[in-house]
Amino acid sequence: MSDPLSGLLAALNLTDTGARTSEDIFTGPSQWQPLGRVFGGQVLAQSLTAAIRTVEPDRFIHSMHGYFLRPGDATLPITFSVDRIHDGRSFSTRRTQAYQNGQPILSLIASFQDEDEGLEHQALMPSGIPEPETLPSAAELLGKVDHPIAQNWATERAFDLRHVESPVYFSVEGAHVPHQALWFKAIGTMPDDPNLHRAALAYASDYSILEPIMRAHGVAWTTPGLKAASLDHAMWWHRYSRVDEWLLYVQESPNARGGRGLSLGRIYNRAGDLIASVAQEGMVRAPR
Repeated sequence: MSDPLSGLLAALNLTDTGARTSEDIFTGPSQWQPLGRVFGGQVLAQSLTAAIRTVEPDRFIHSMHGYFLRPGDATLPITFSVDRIHDGRSFSTRRTQAYQNGQPILSLIASFQDEDEGLEHQALMPSGIPEPETLPSAAELLGKVDHPIAQNWATERAFDLRHVESPVYFSVEGAHVPHQALWFKAIGTMPDDPNLHRAALAYASDYSILEPIMRAHGVAWTTPGLKAASLDHAMWWHRYSRVDEWLLYVQESPNARGGRGLSLGRIYNRAGDLIASVAQEGMVRAPR
């Protein structure tokens, strides 16, 4: 679709096929990608949406753990099967499998909980972060680059991403450190459905999470021979926030070894509330 945000909403508008085995079955489209592979954040968000469809509306997602099993084909739709593993007094658990050509490309388990009172604390938002309006967007940095990936990142993403440090699109400026921060928000106004915002947050959380690994070693996205892919993705929702308002994504990588790297992330709203935490291990292979 010509409007990237409409494209995201269409991708998350899954079809209930009406088919039933022991599981609930949904289908969803794939978004076009310049390299032909399904964006990991898309299949994460769709798998989460499928699980949400099977849970009582007063229970909200608080955690998910997913494994990317095979590359998805961006030219094909995806089938999602949801196993209603457990419904307890306060928690519900679901397993979603995403399939193409009869083979699973993602396996995800998600947990939902009633709203409840309890102890509360959070890690503080870093201070001294520039406001997002003062930072260049990906569209400004990449819009004039004549390359399909650059054009996709500049004009066809549903989110505006603005790195606090200089981005690692073409080079790694400054110190080679295993951490970074960036602001992001949807490029337009989203519907008011909180579950749609939660799924969209999962979608956006996959955009840049491996970059602290790359930044630590001076590896830019344009490095010849670079191969990077998500292996697994875990996420915890702490507080609700809209994704069409600016969110700060603070990221760090505590380890890289054996062609794999681990990145951790914290997502804050502009008021400093910790909205979500993220962990992802990815394959990152770069020539030495």
